[in-house]
Amino acid sequence: MDQENVSATLTVAVPAARVFAVLADPTTHSAIDGTGWVQEPADRAPLTEVGQIFRMDMYHANHPNGDYQVVNKVQMLDPPRAIAWLTGQEKGDGQLEFGGWIWRYDVTPLGPSETEVTLTYDWSAVPQFIRDRGIQFPPFGPEHLINSLHHLAELAAPTSGAWAPGG
Repeated sequence: MDQENVSATLTVAVPAARVFAVLADPTTHSAIDGTGWVQEPADRAPLTEVGQIFRMDMYHANHPNGDYQVVNKVQMLDPPRAIAWLTGQEKGDGQLEFGGWIWRYDVTPLGPSETEVTLTYDWSAVPQFIRDRGIQFPPFGPEHLINSLHHLAELAAPTSGAWAPGG
């Protein structure tokens, strides 16, 4: 596979600012996730600046520990148009190590109450030593991205009552 990213796009009947606010709230990420791996945020503060670190508790049956935690570093924050984070882990010495894969949402207003959202998973910066571990990229099926976008749309829908700013 030459392409080292995968993306999906969905048009939602939600204003762009509301979509972005949901994405910038780590407490929503488990509800958005299309794989079921994201559990709870260890850091609940809204994402407000590039370089901000936020941790998420995860579960994956094929992970050596089952339960584990990832560390995310905000790479792009352009409200209400784009948000992206790099995912990694905390090493035993307290240092952070990022694997080179990025989650990015591009949010394009199509009008006052309609938005196009593109979710991209990019692994082009994954170093060879991580690829040599036998990790498959992407580590999920193609339905994951569109499932996540549908979950985002449901969560952000003004009539759902499922989400209010601040968690």
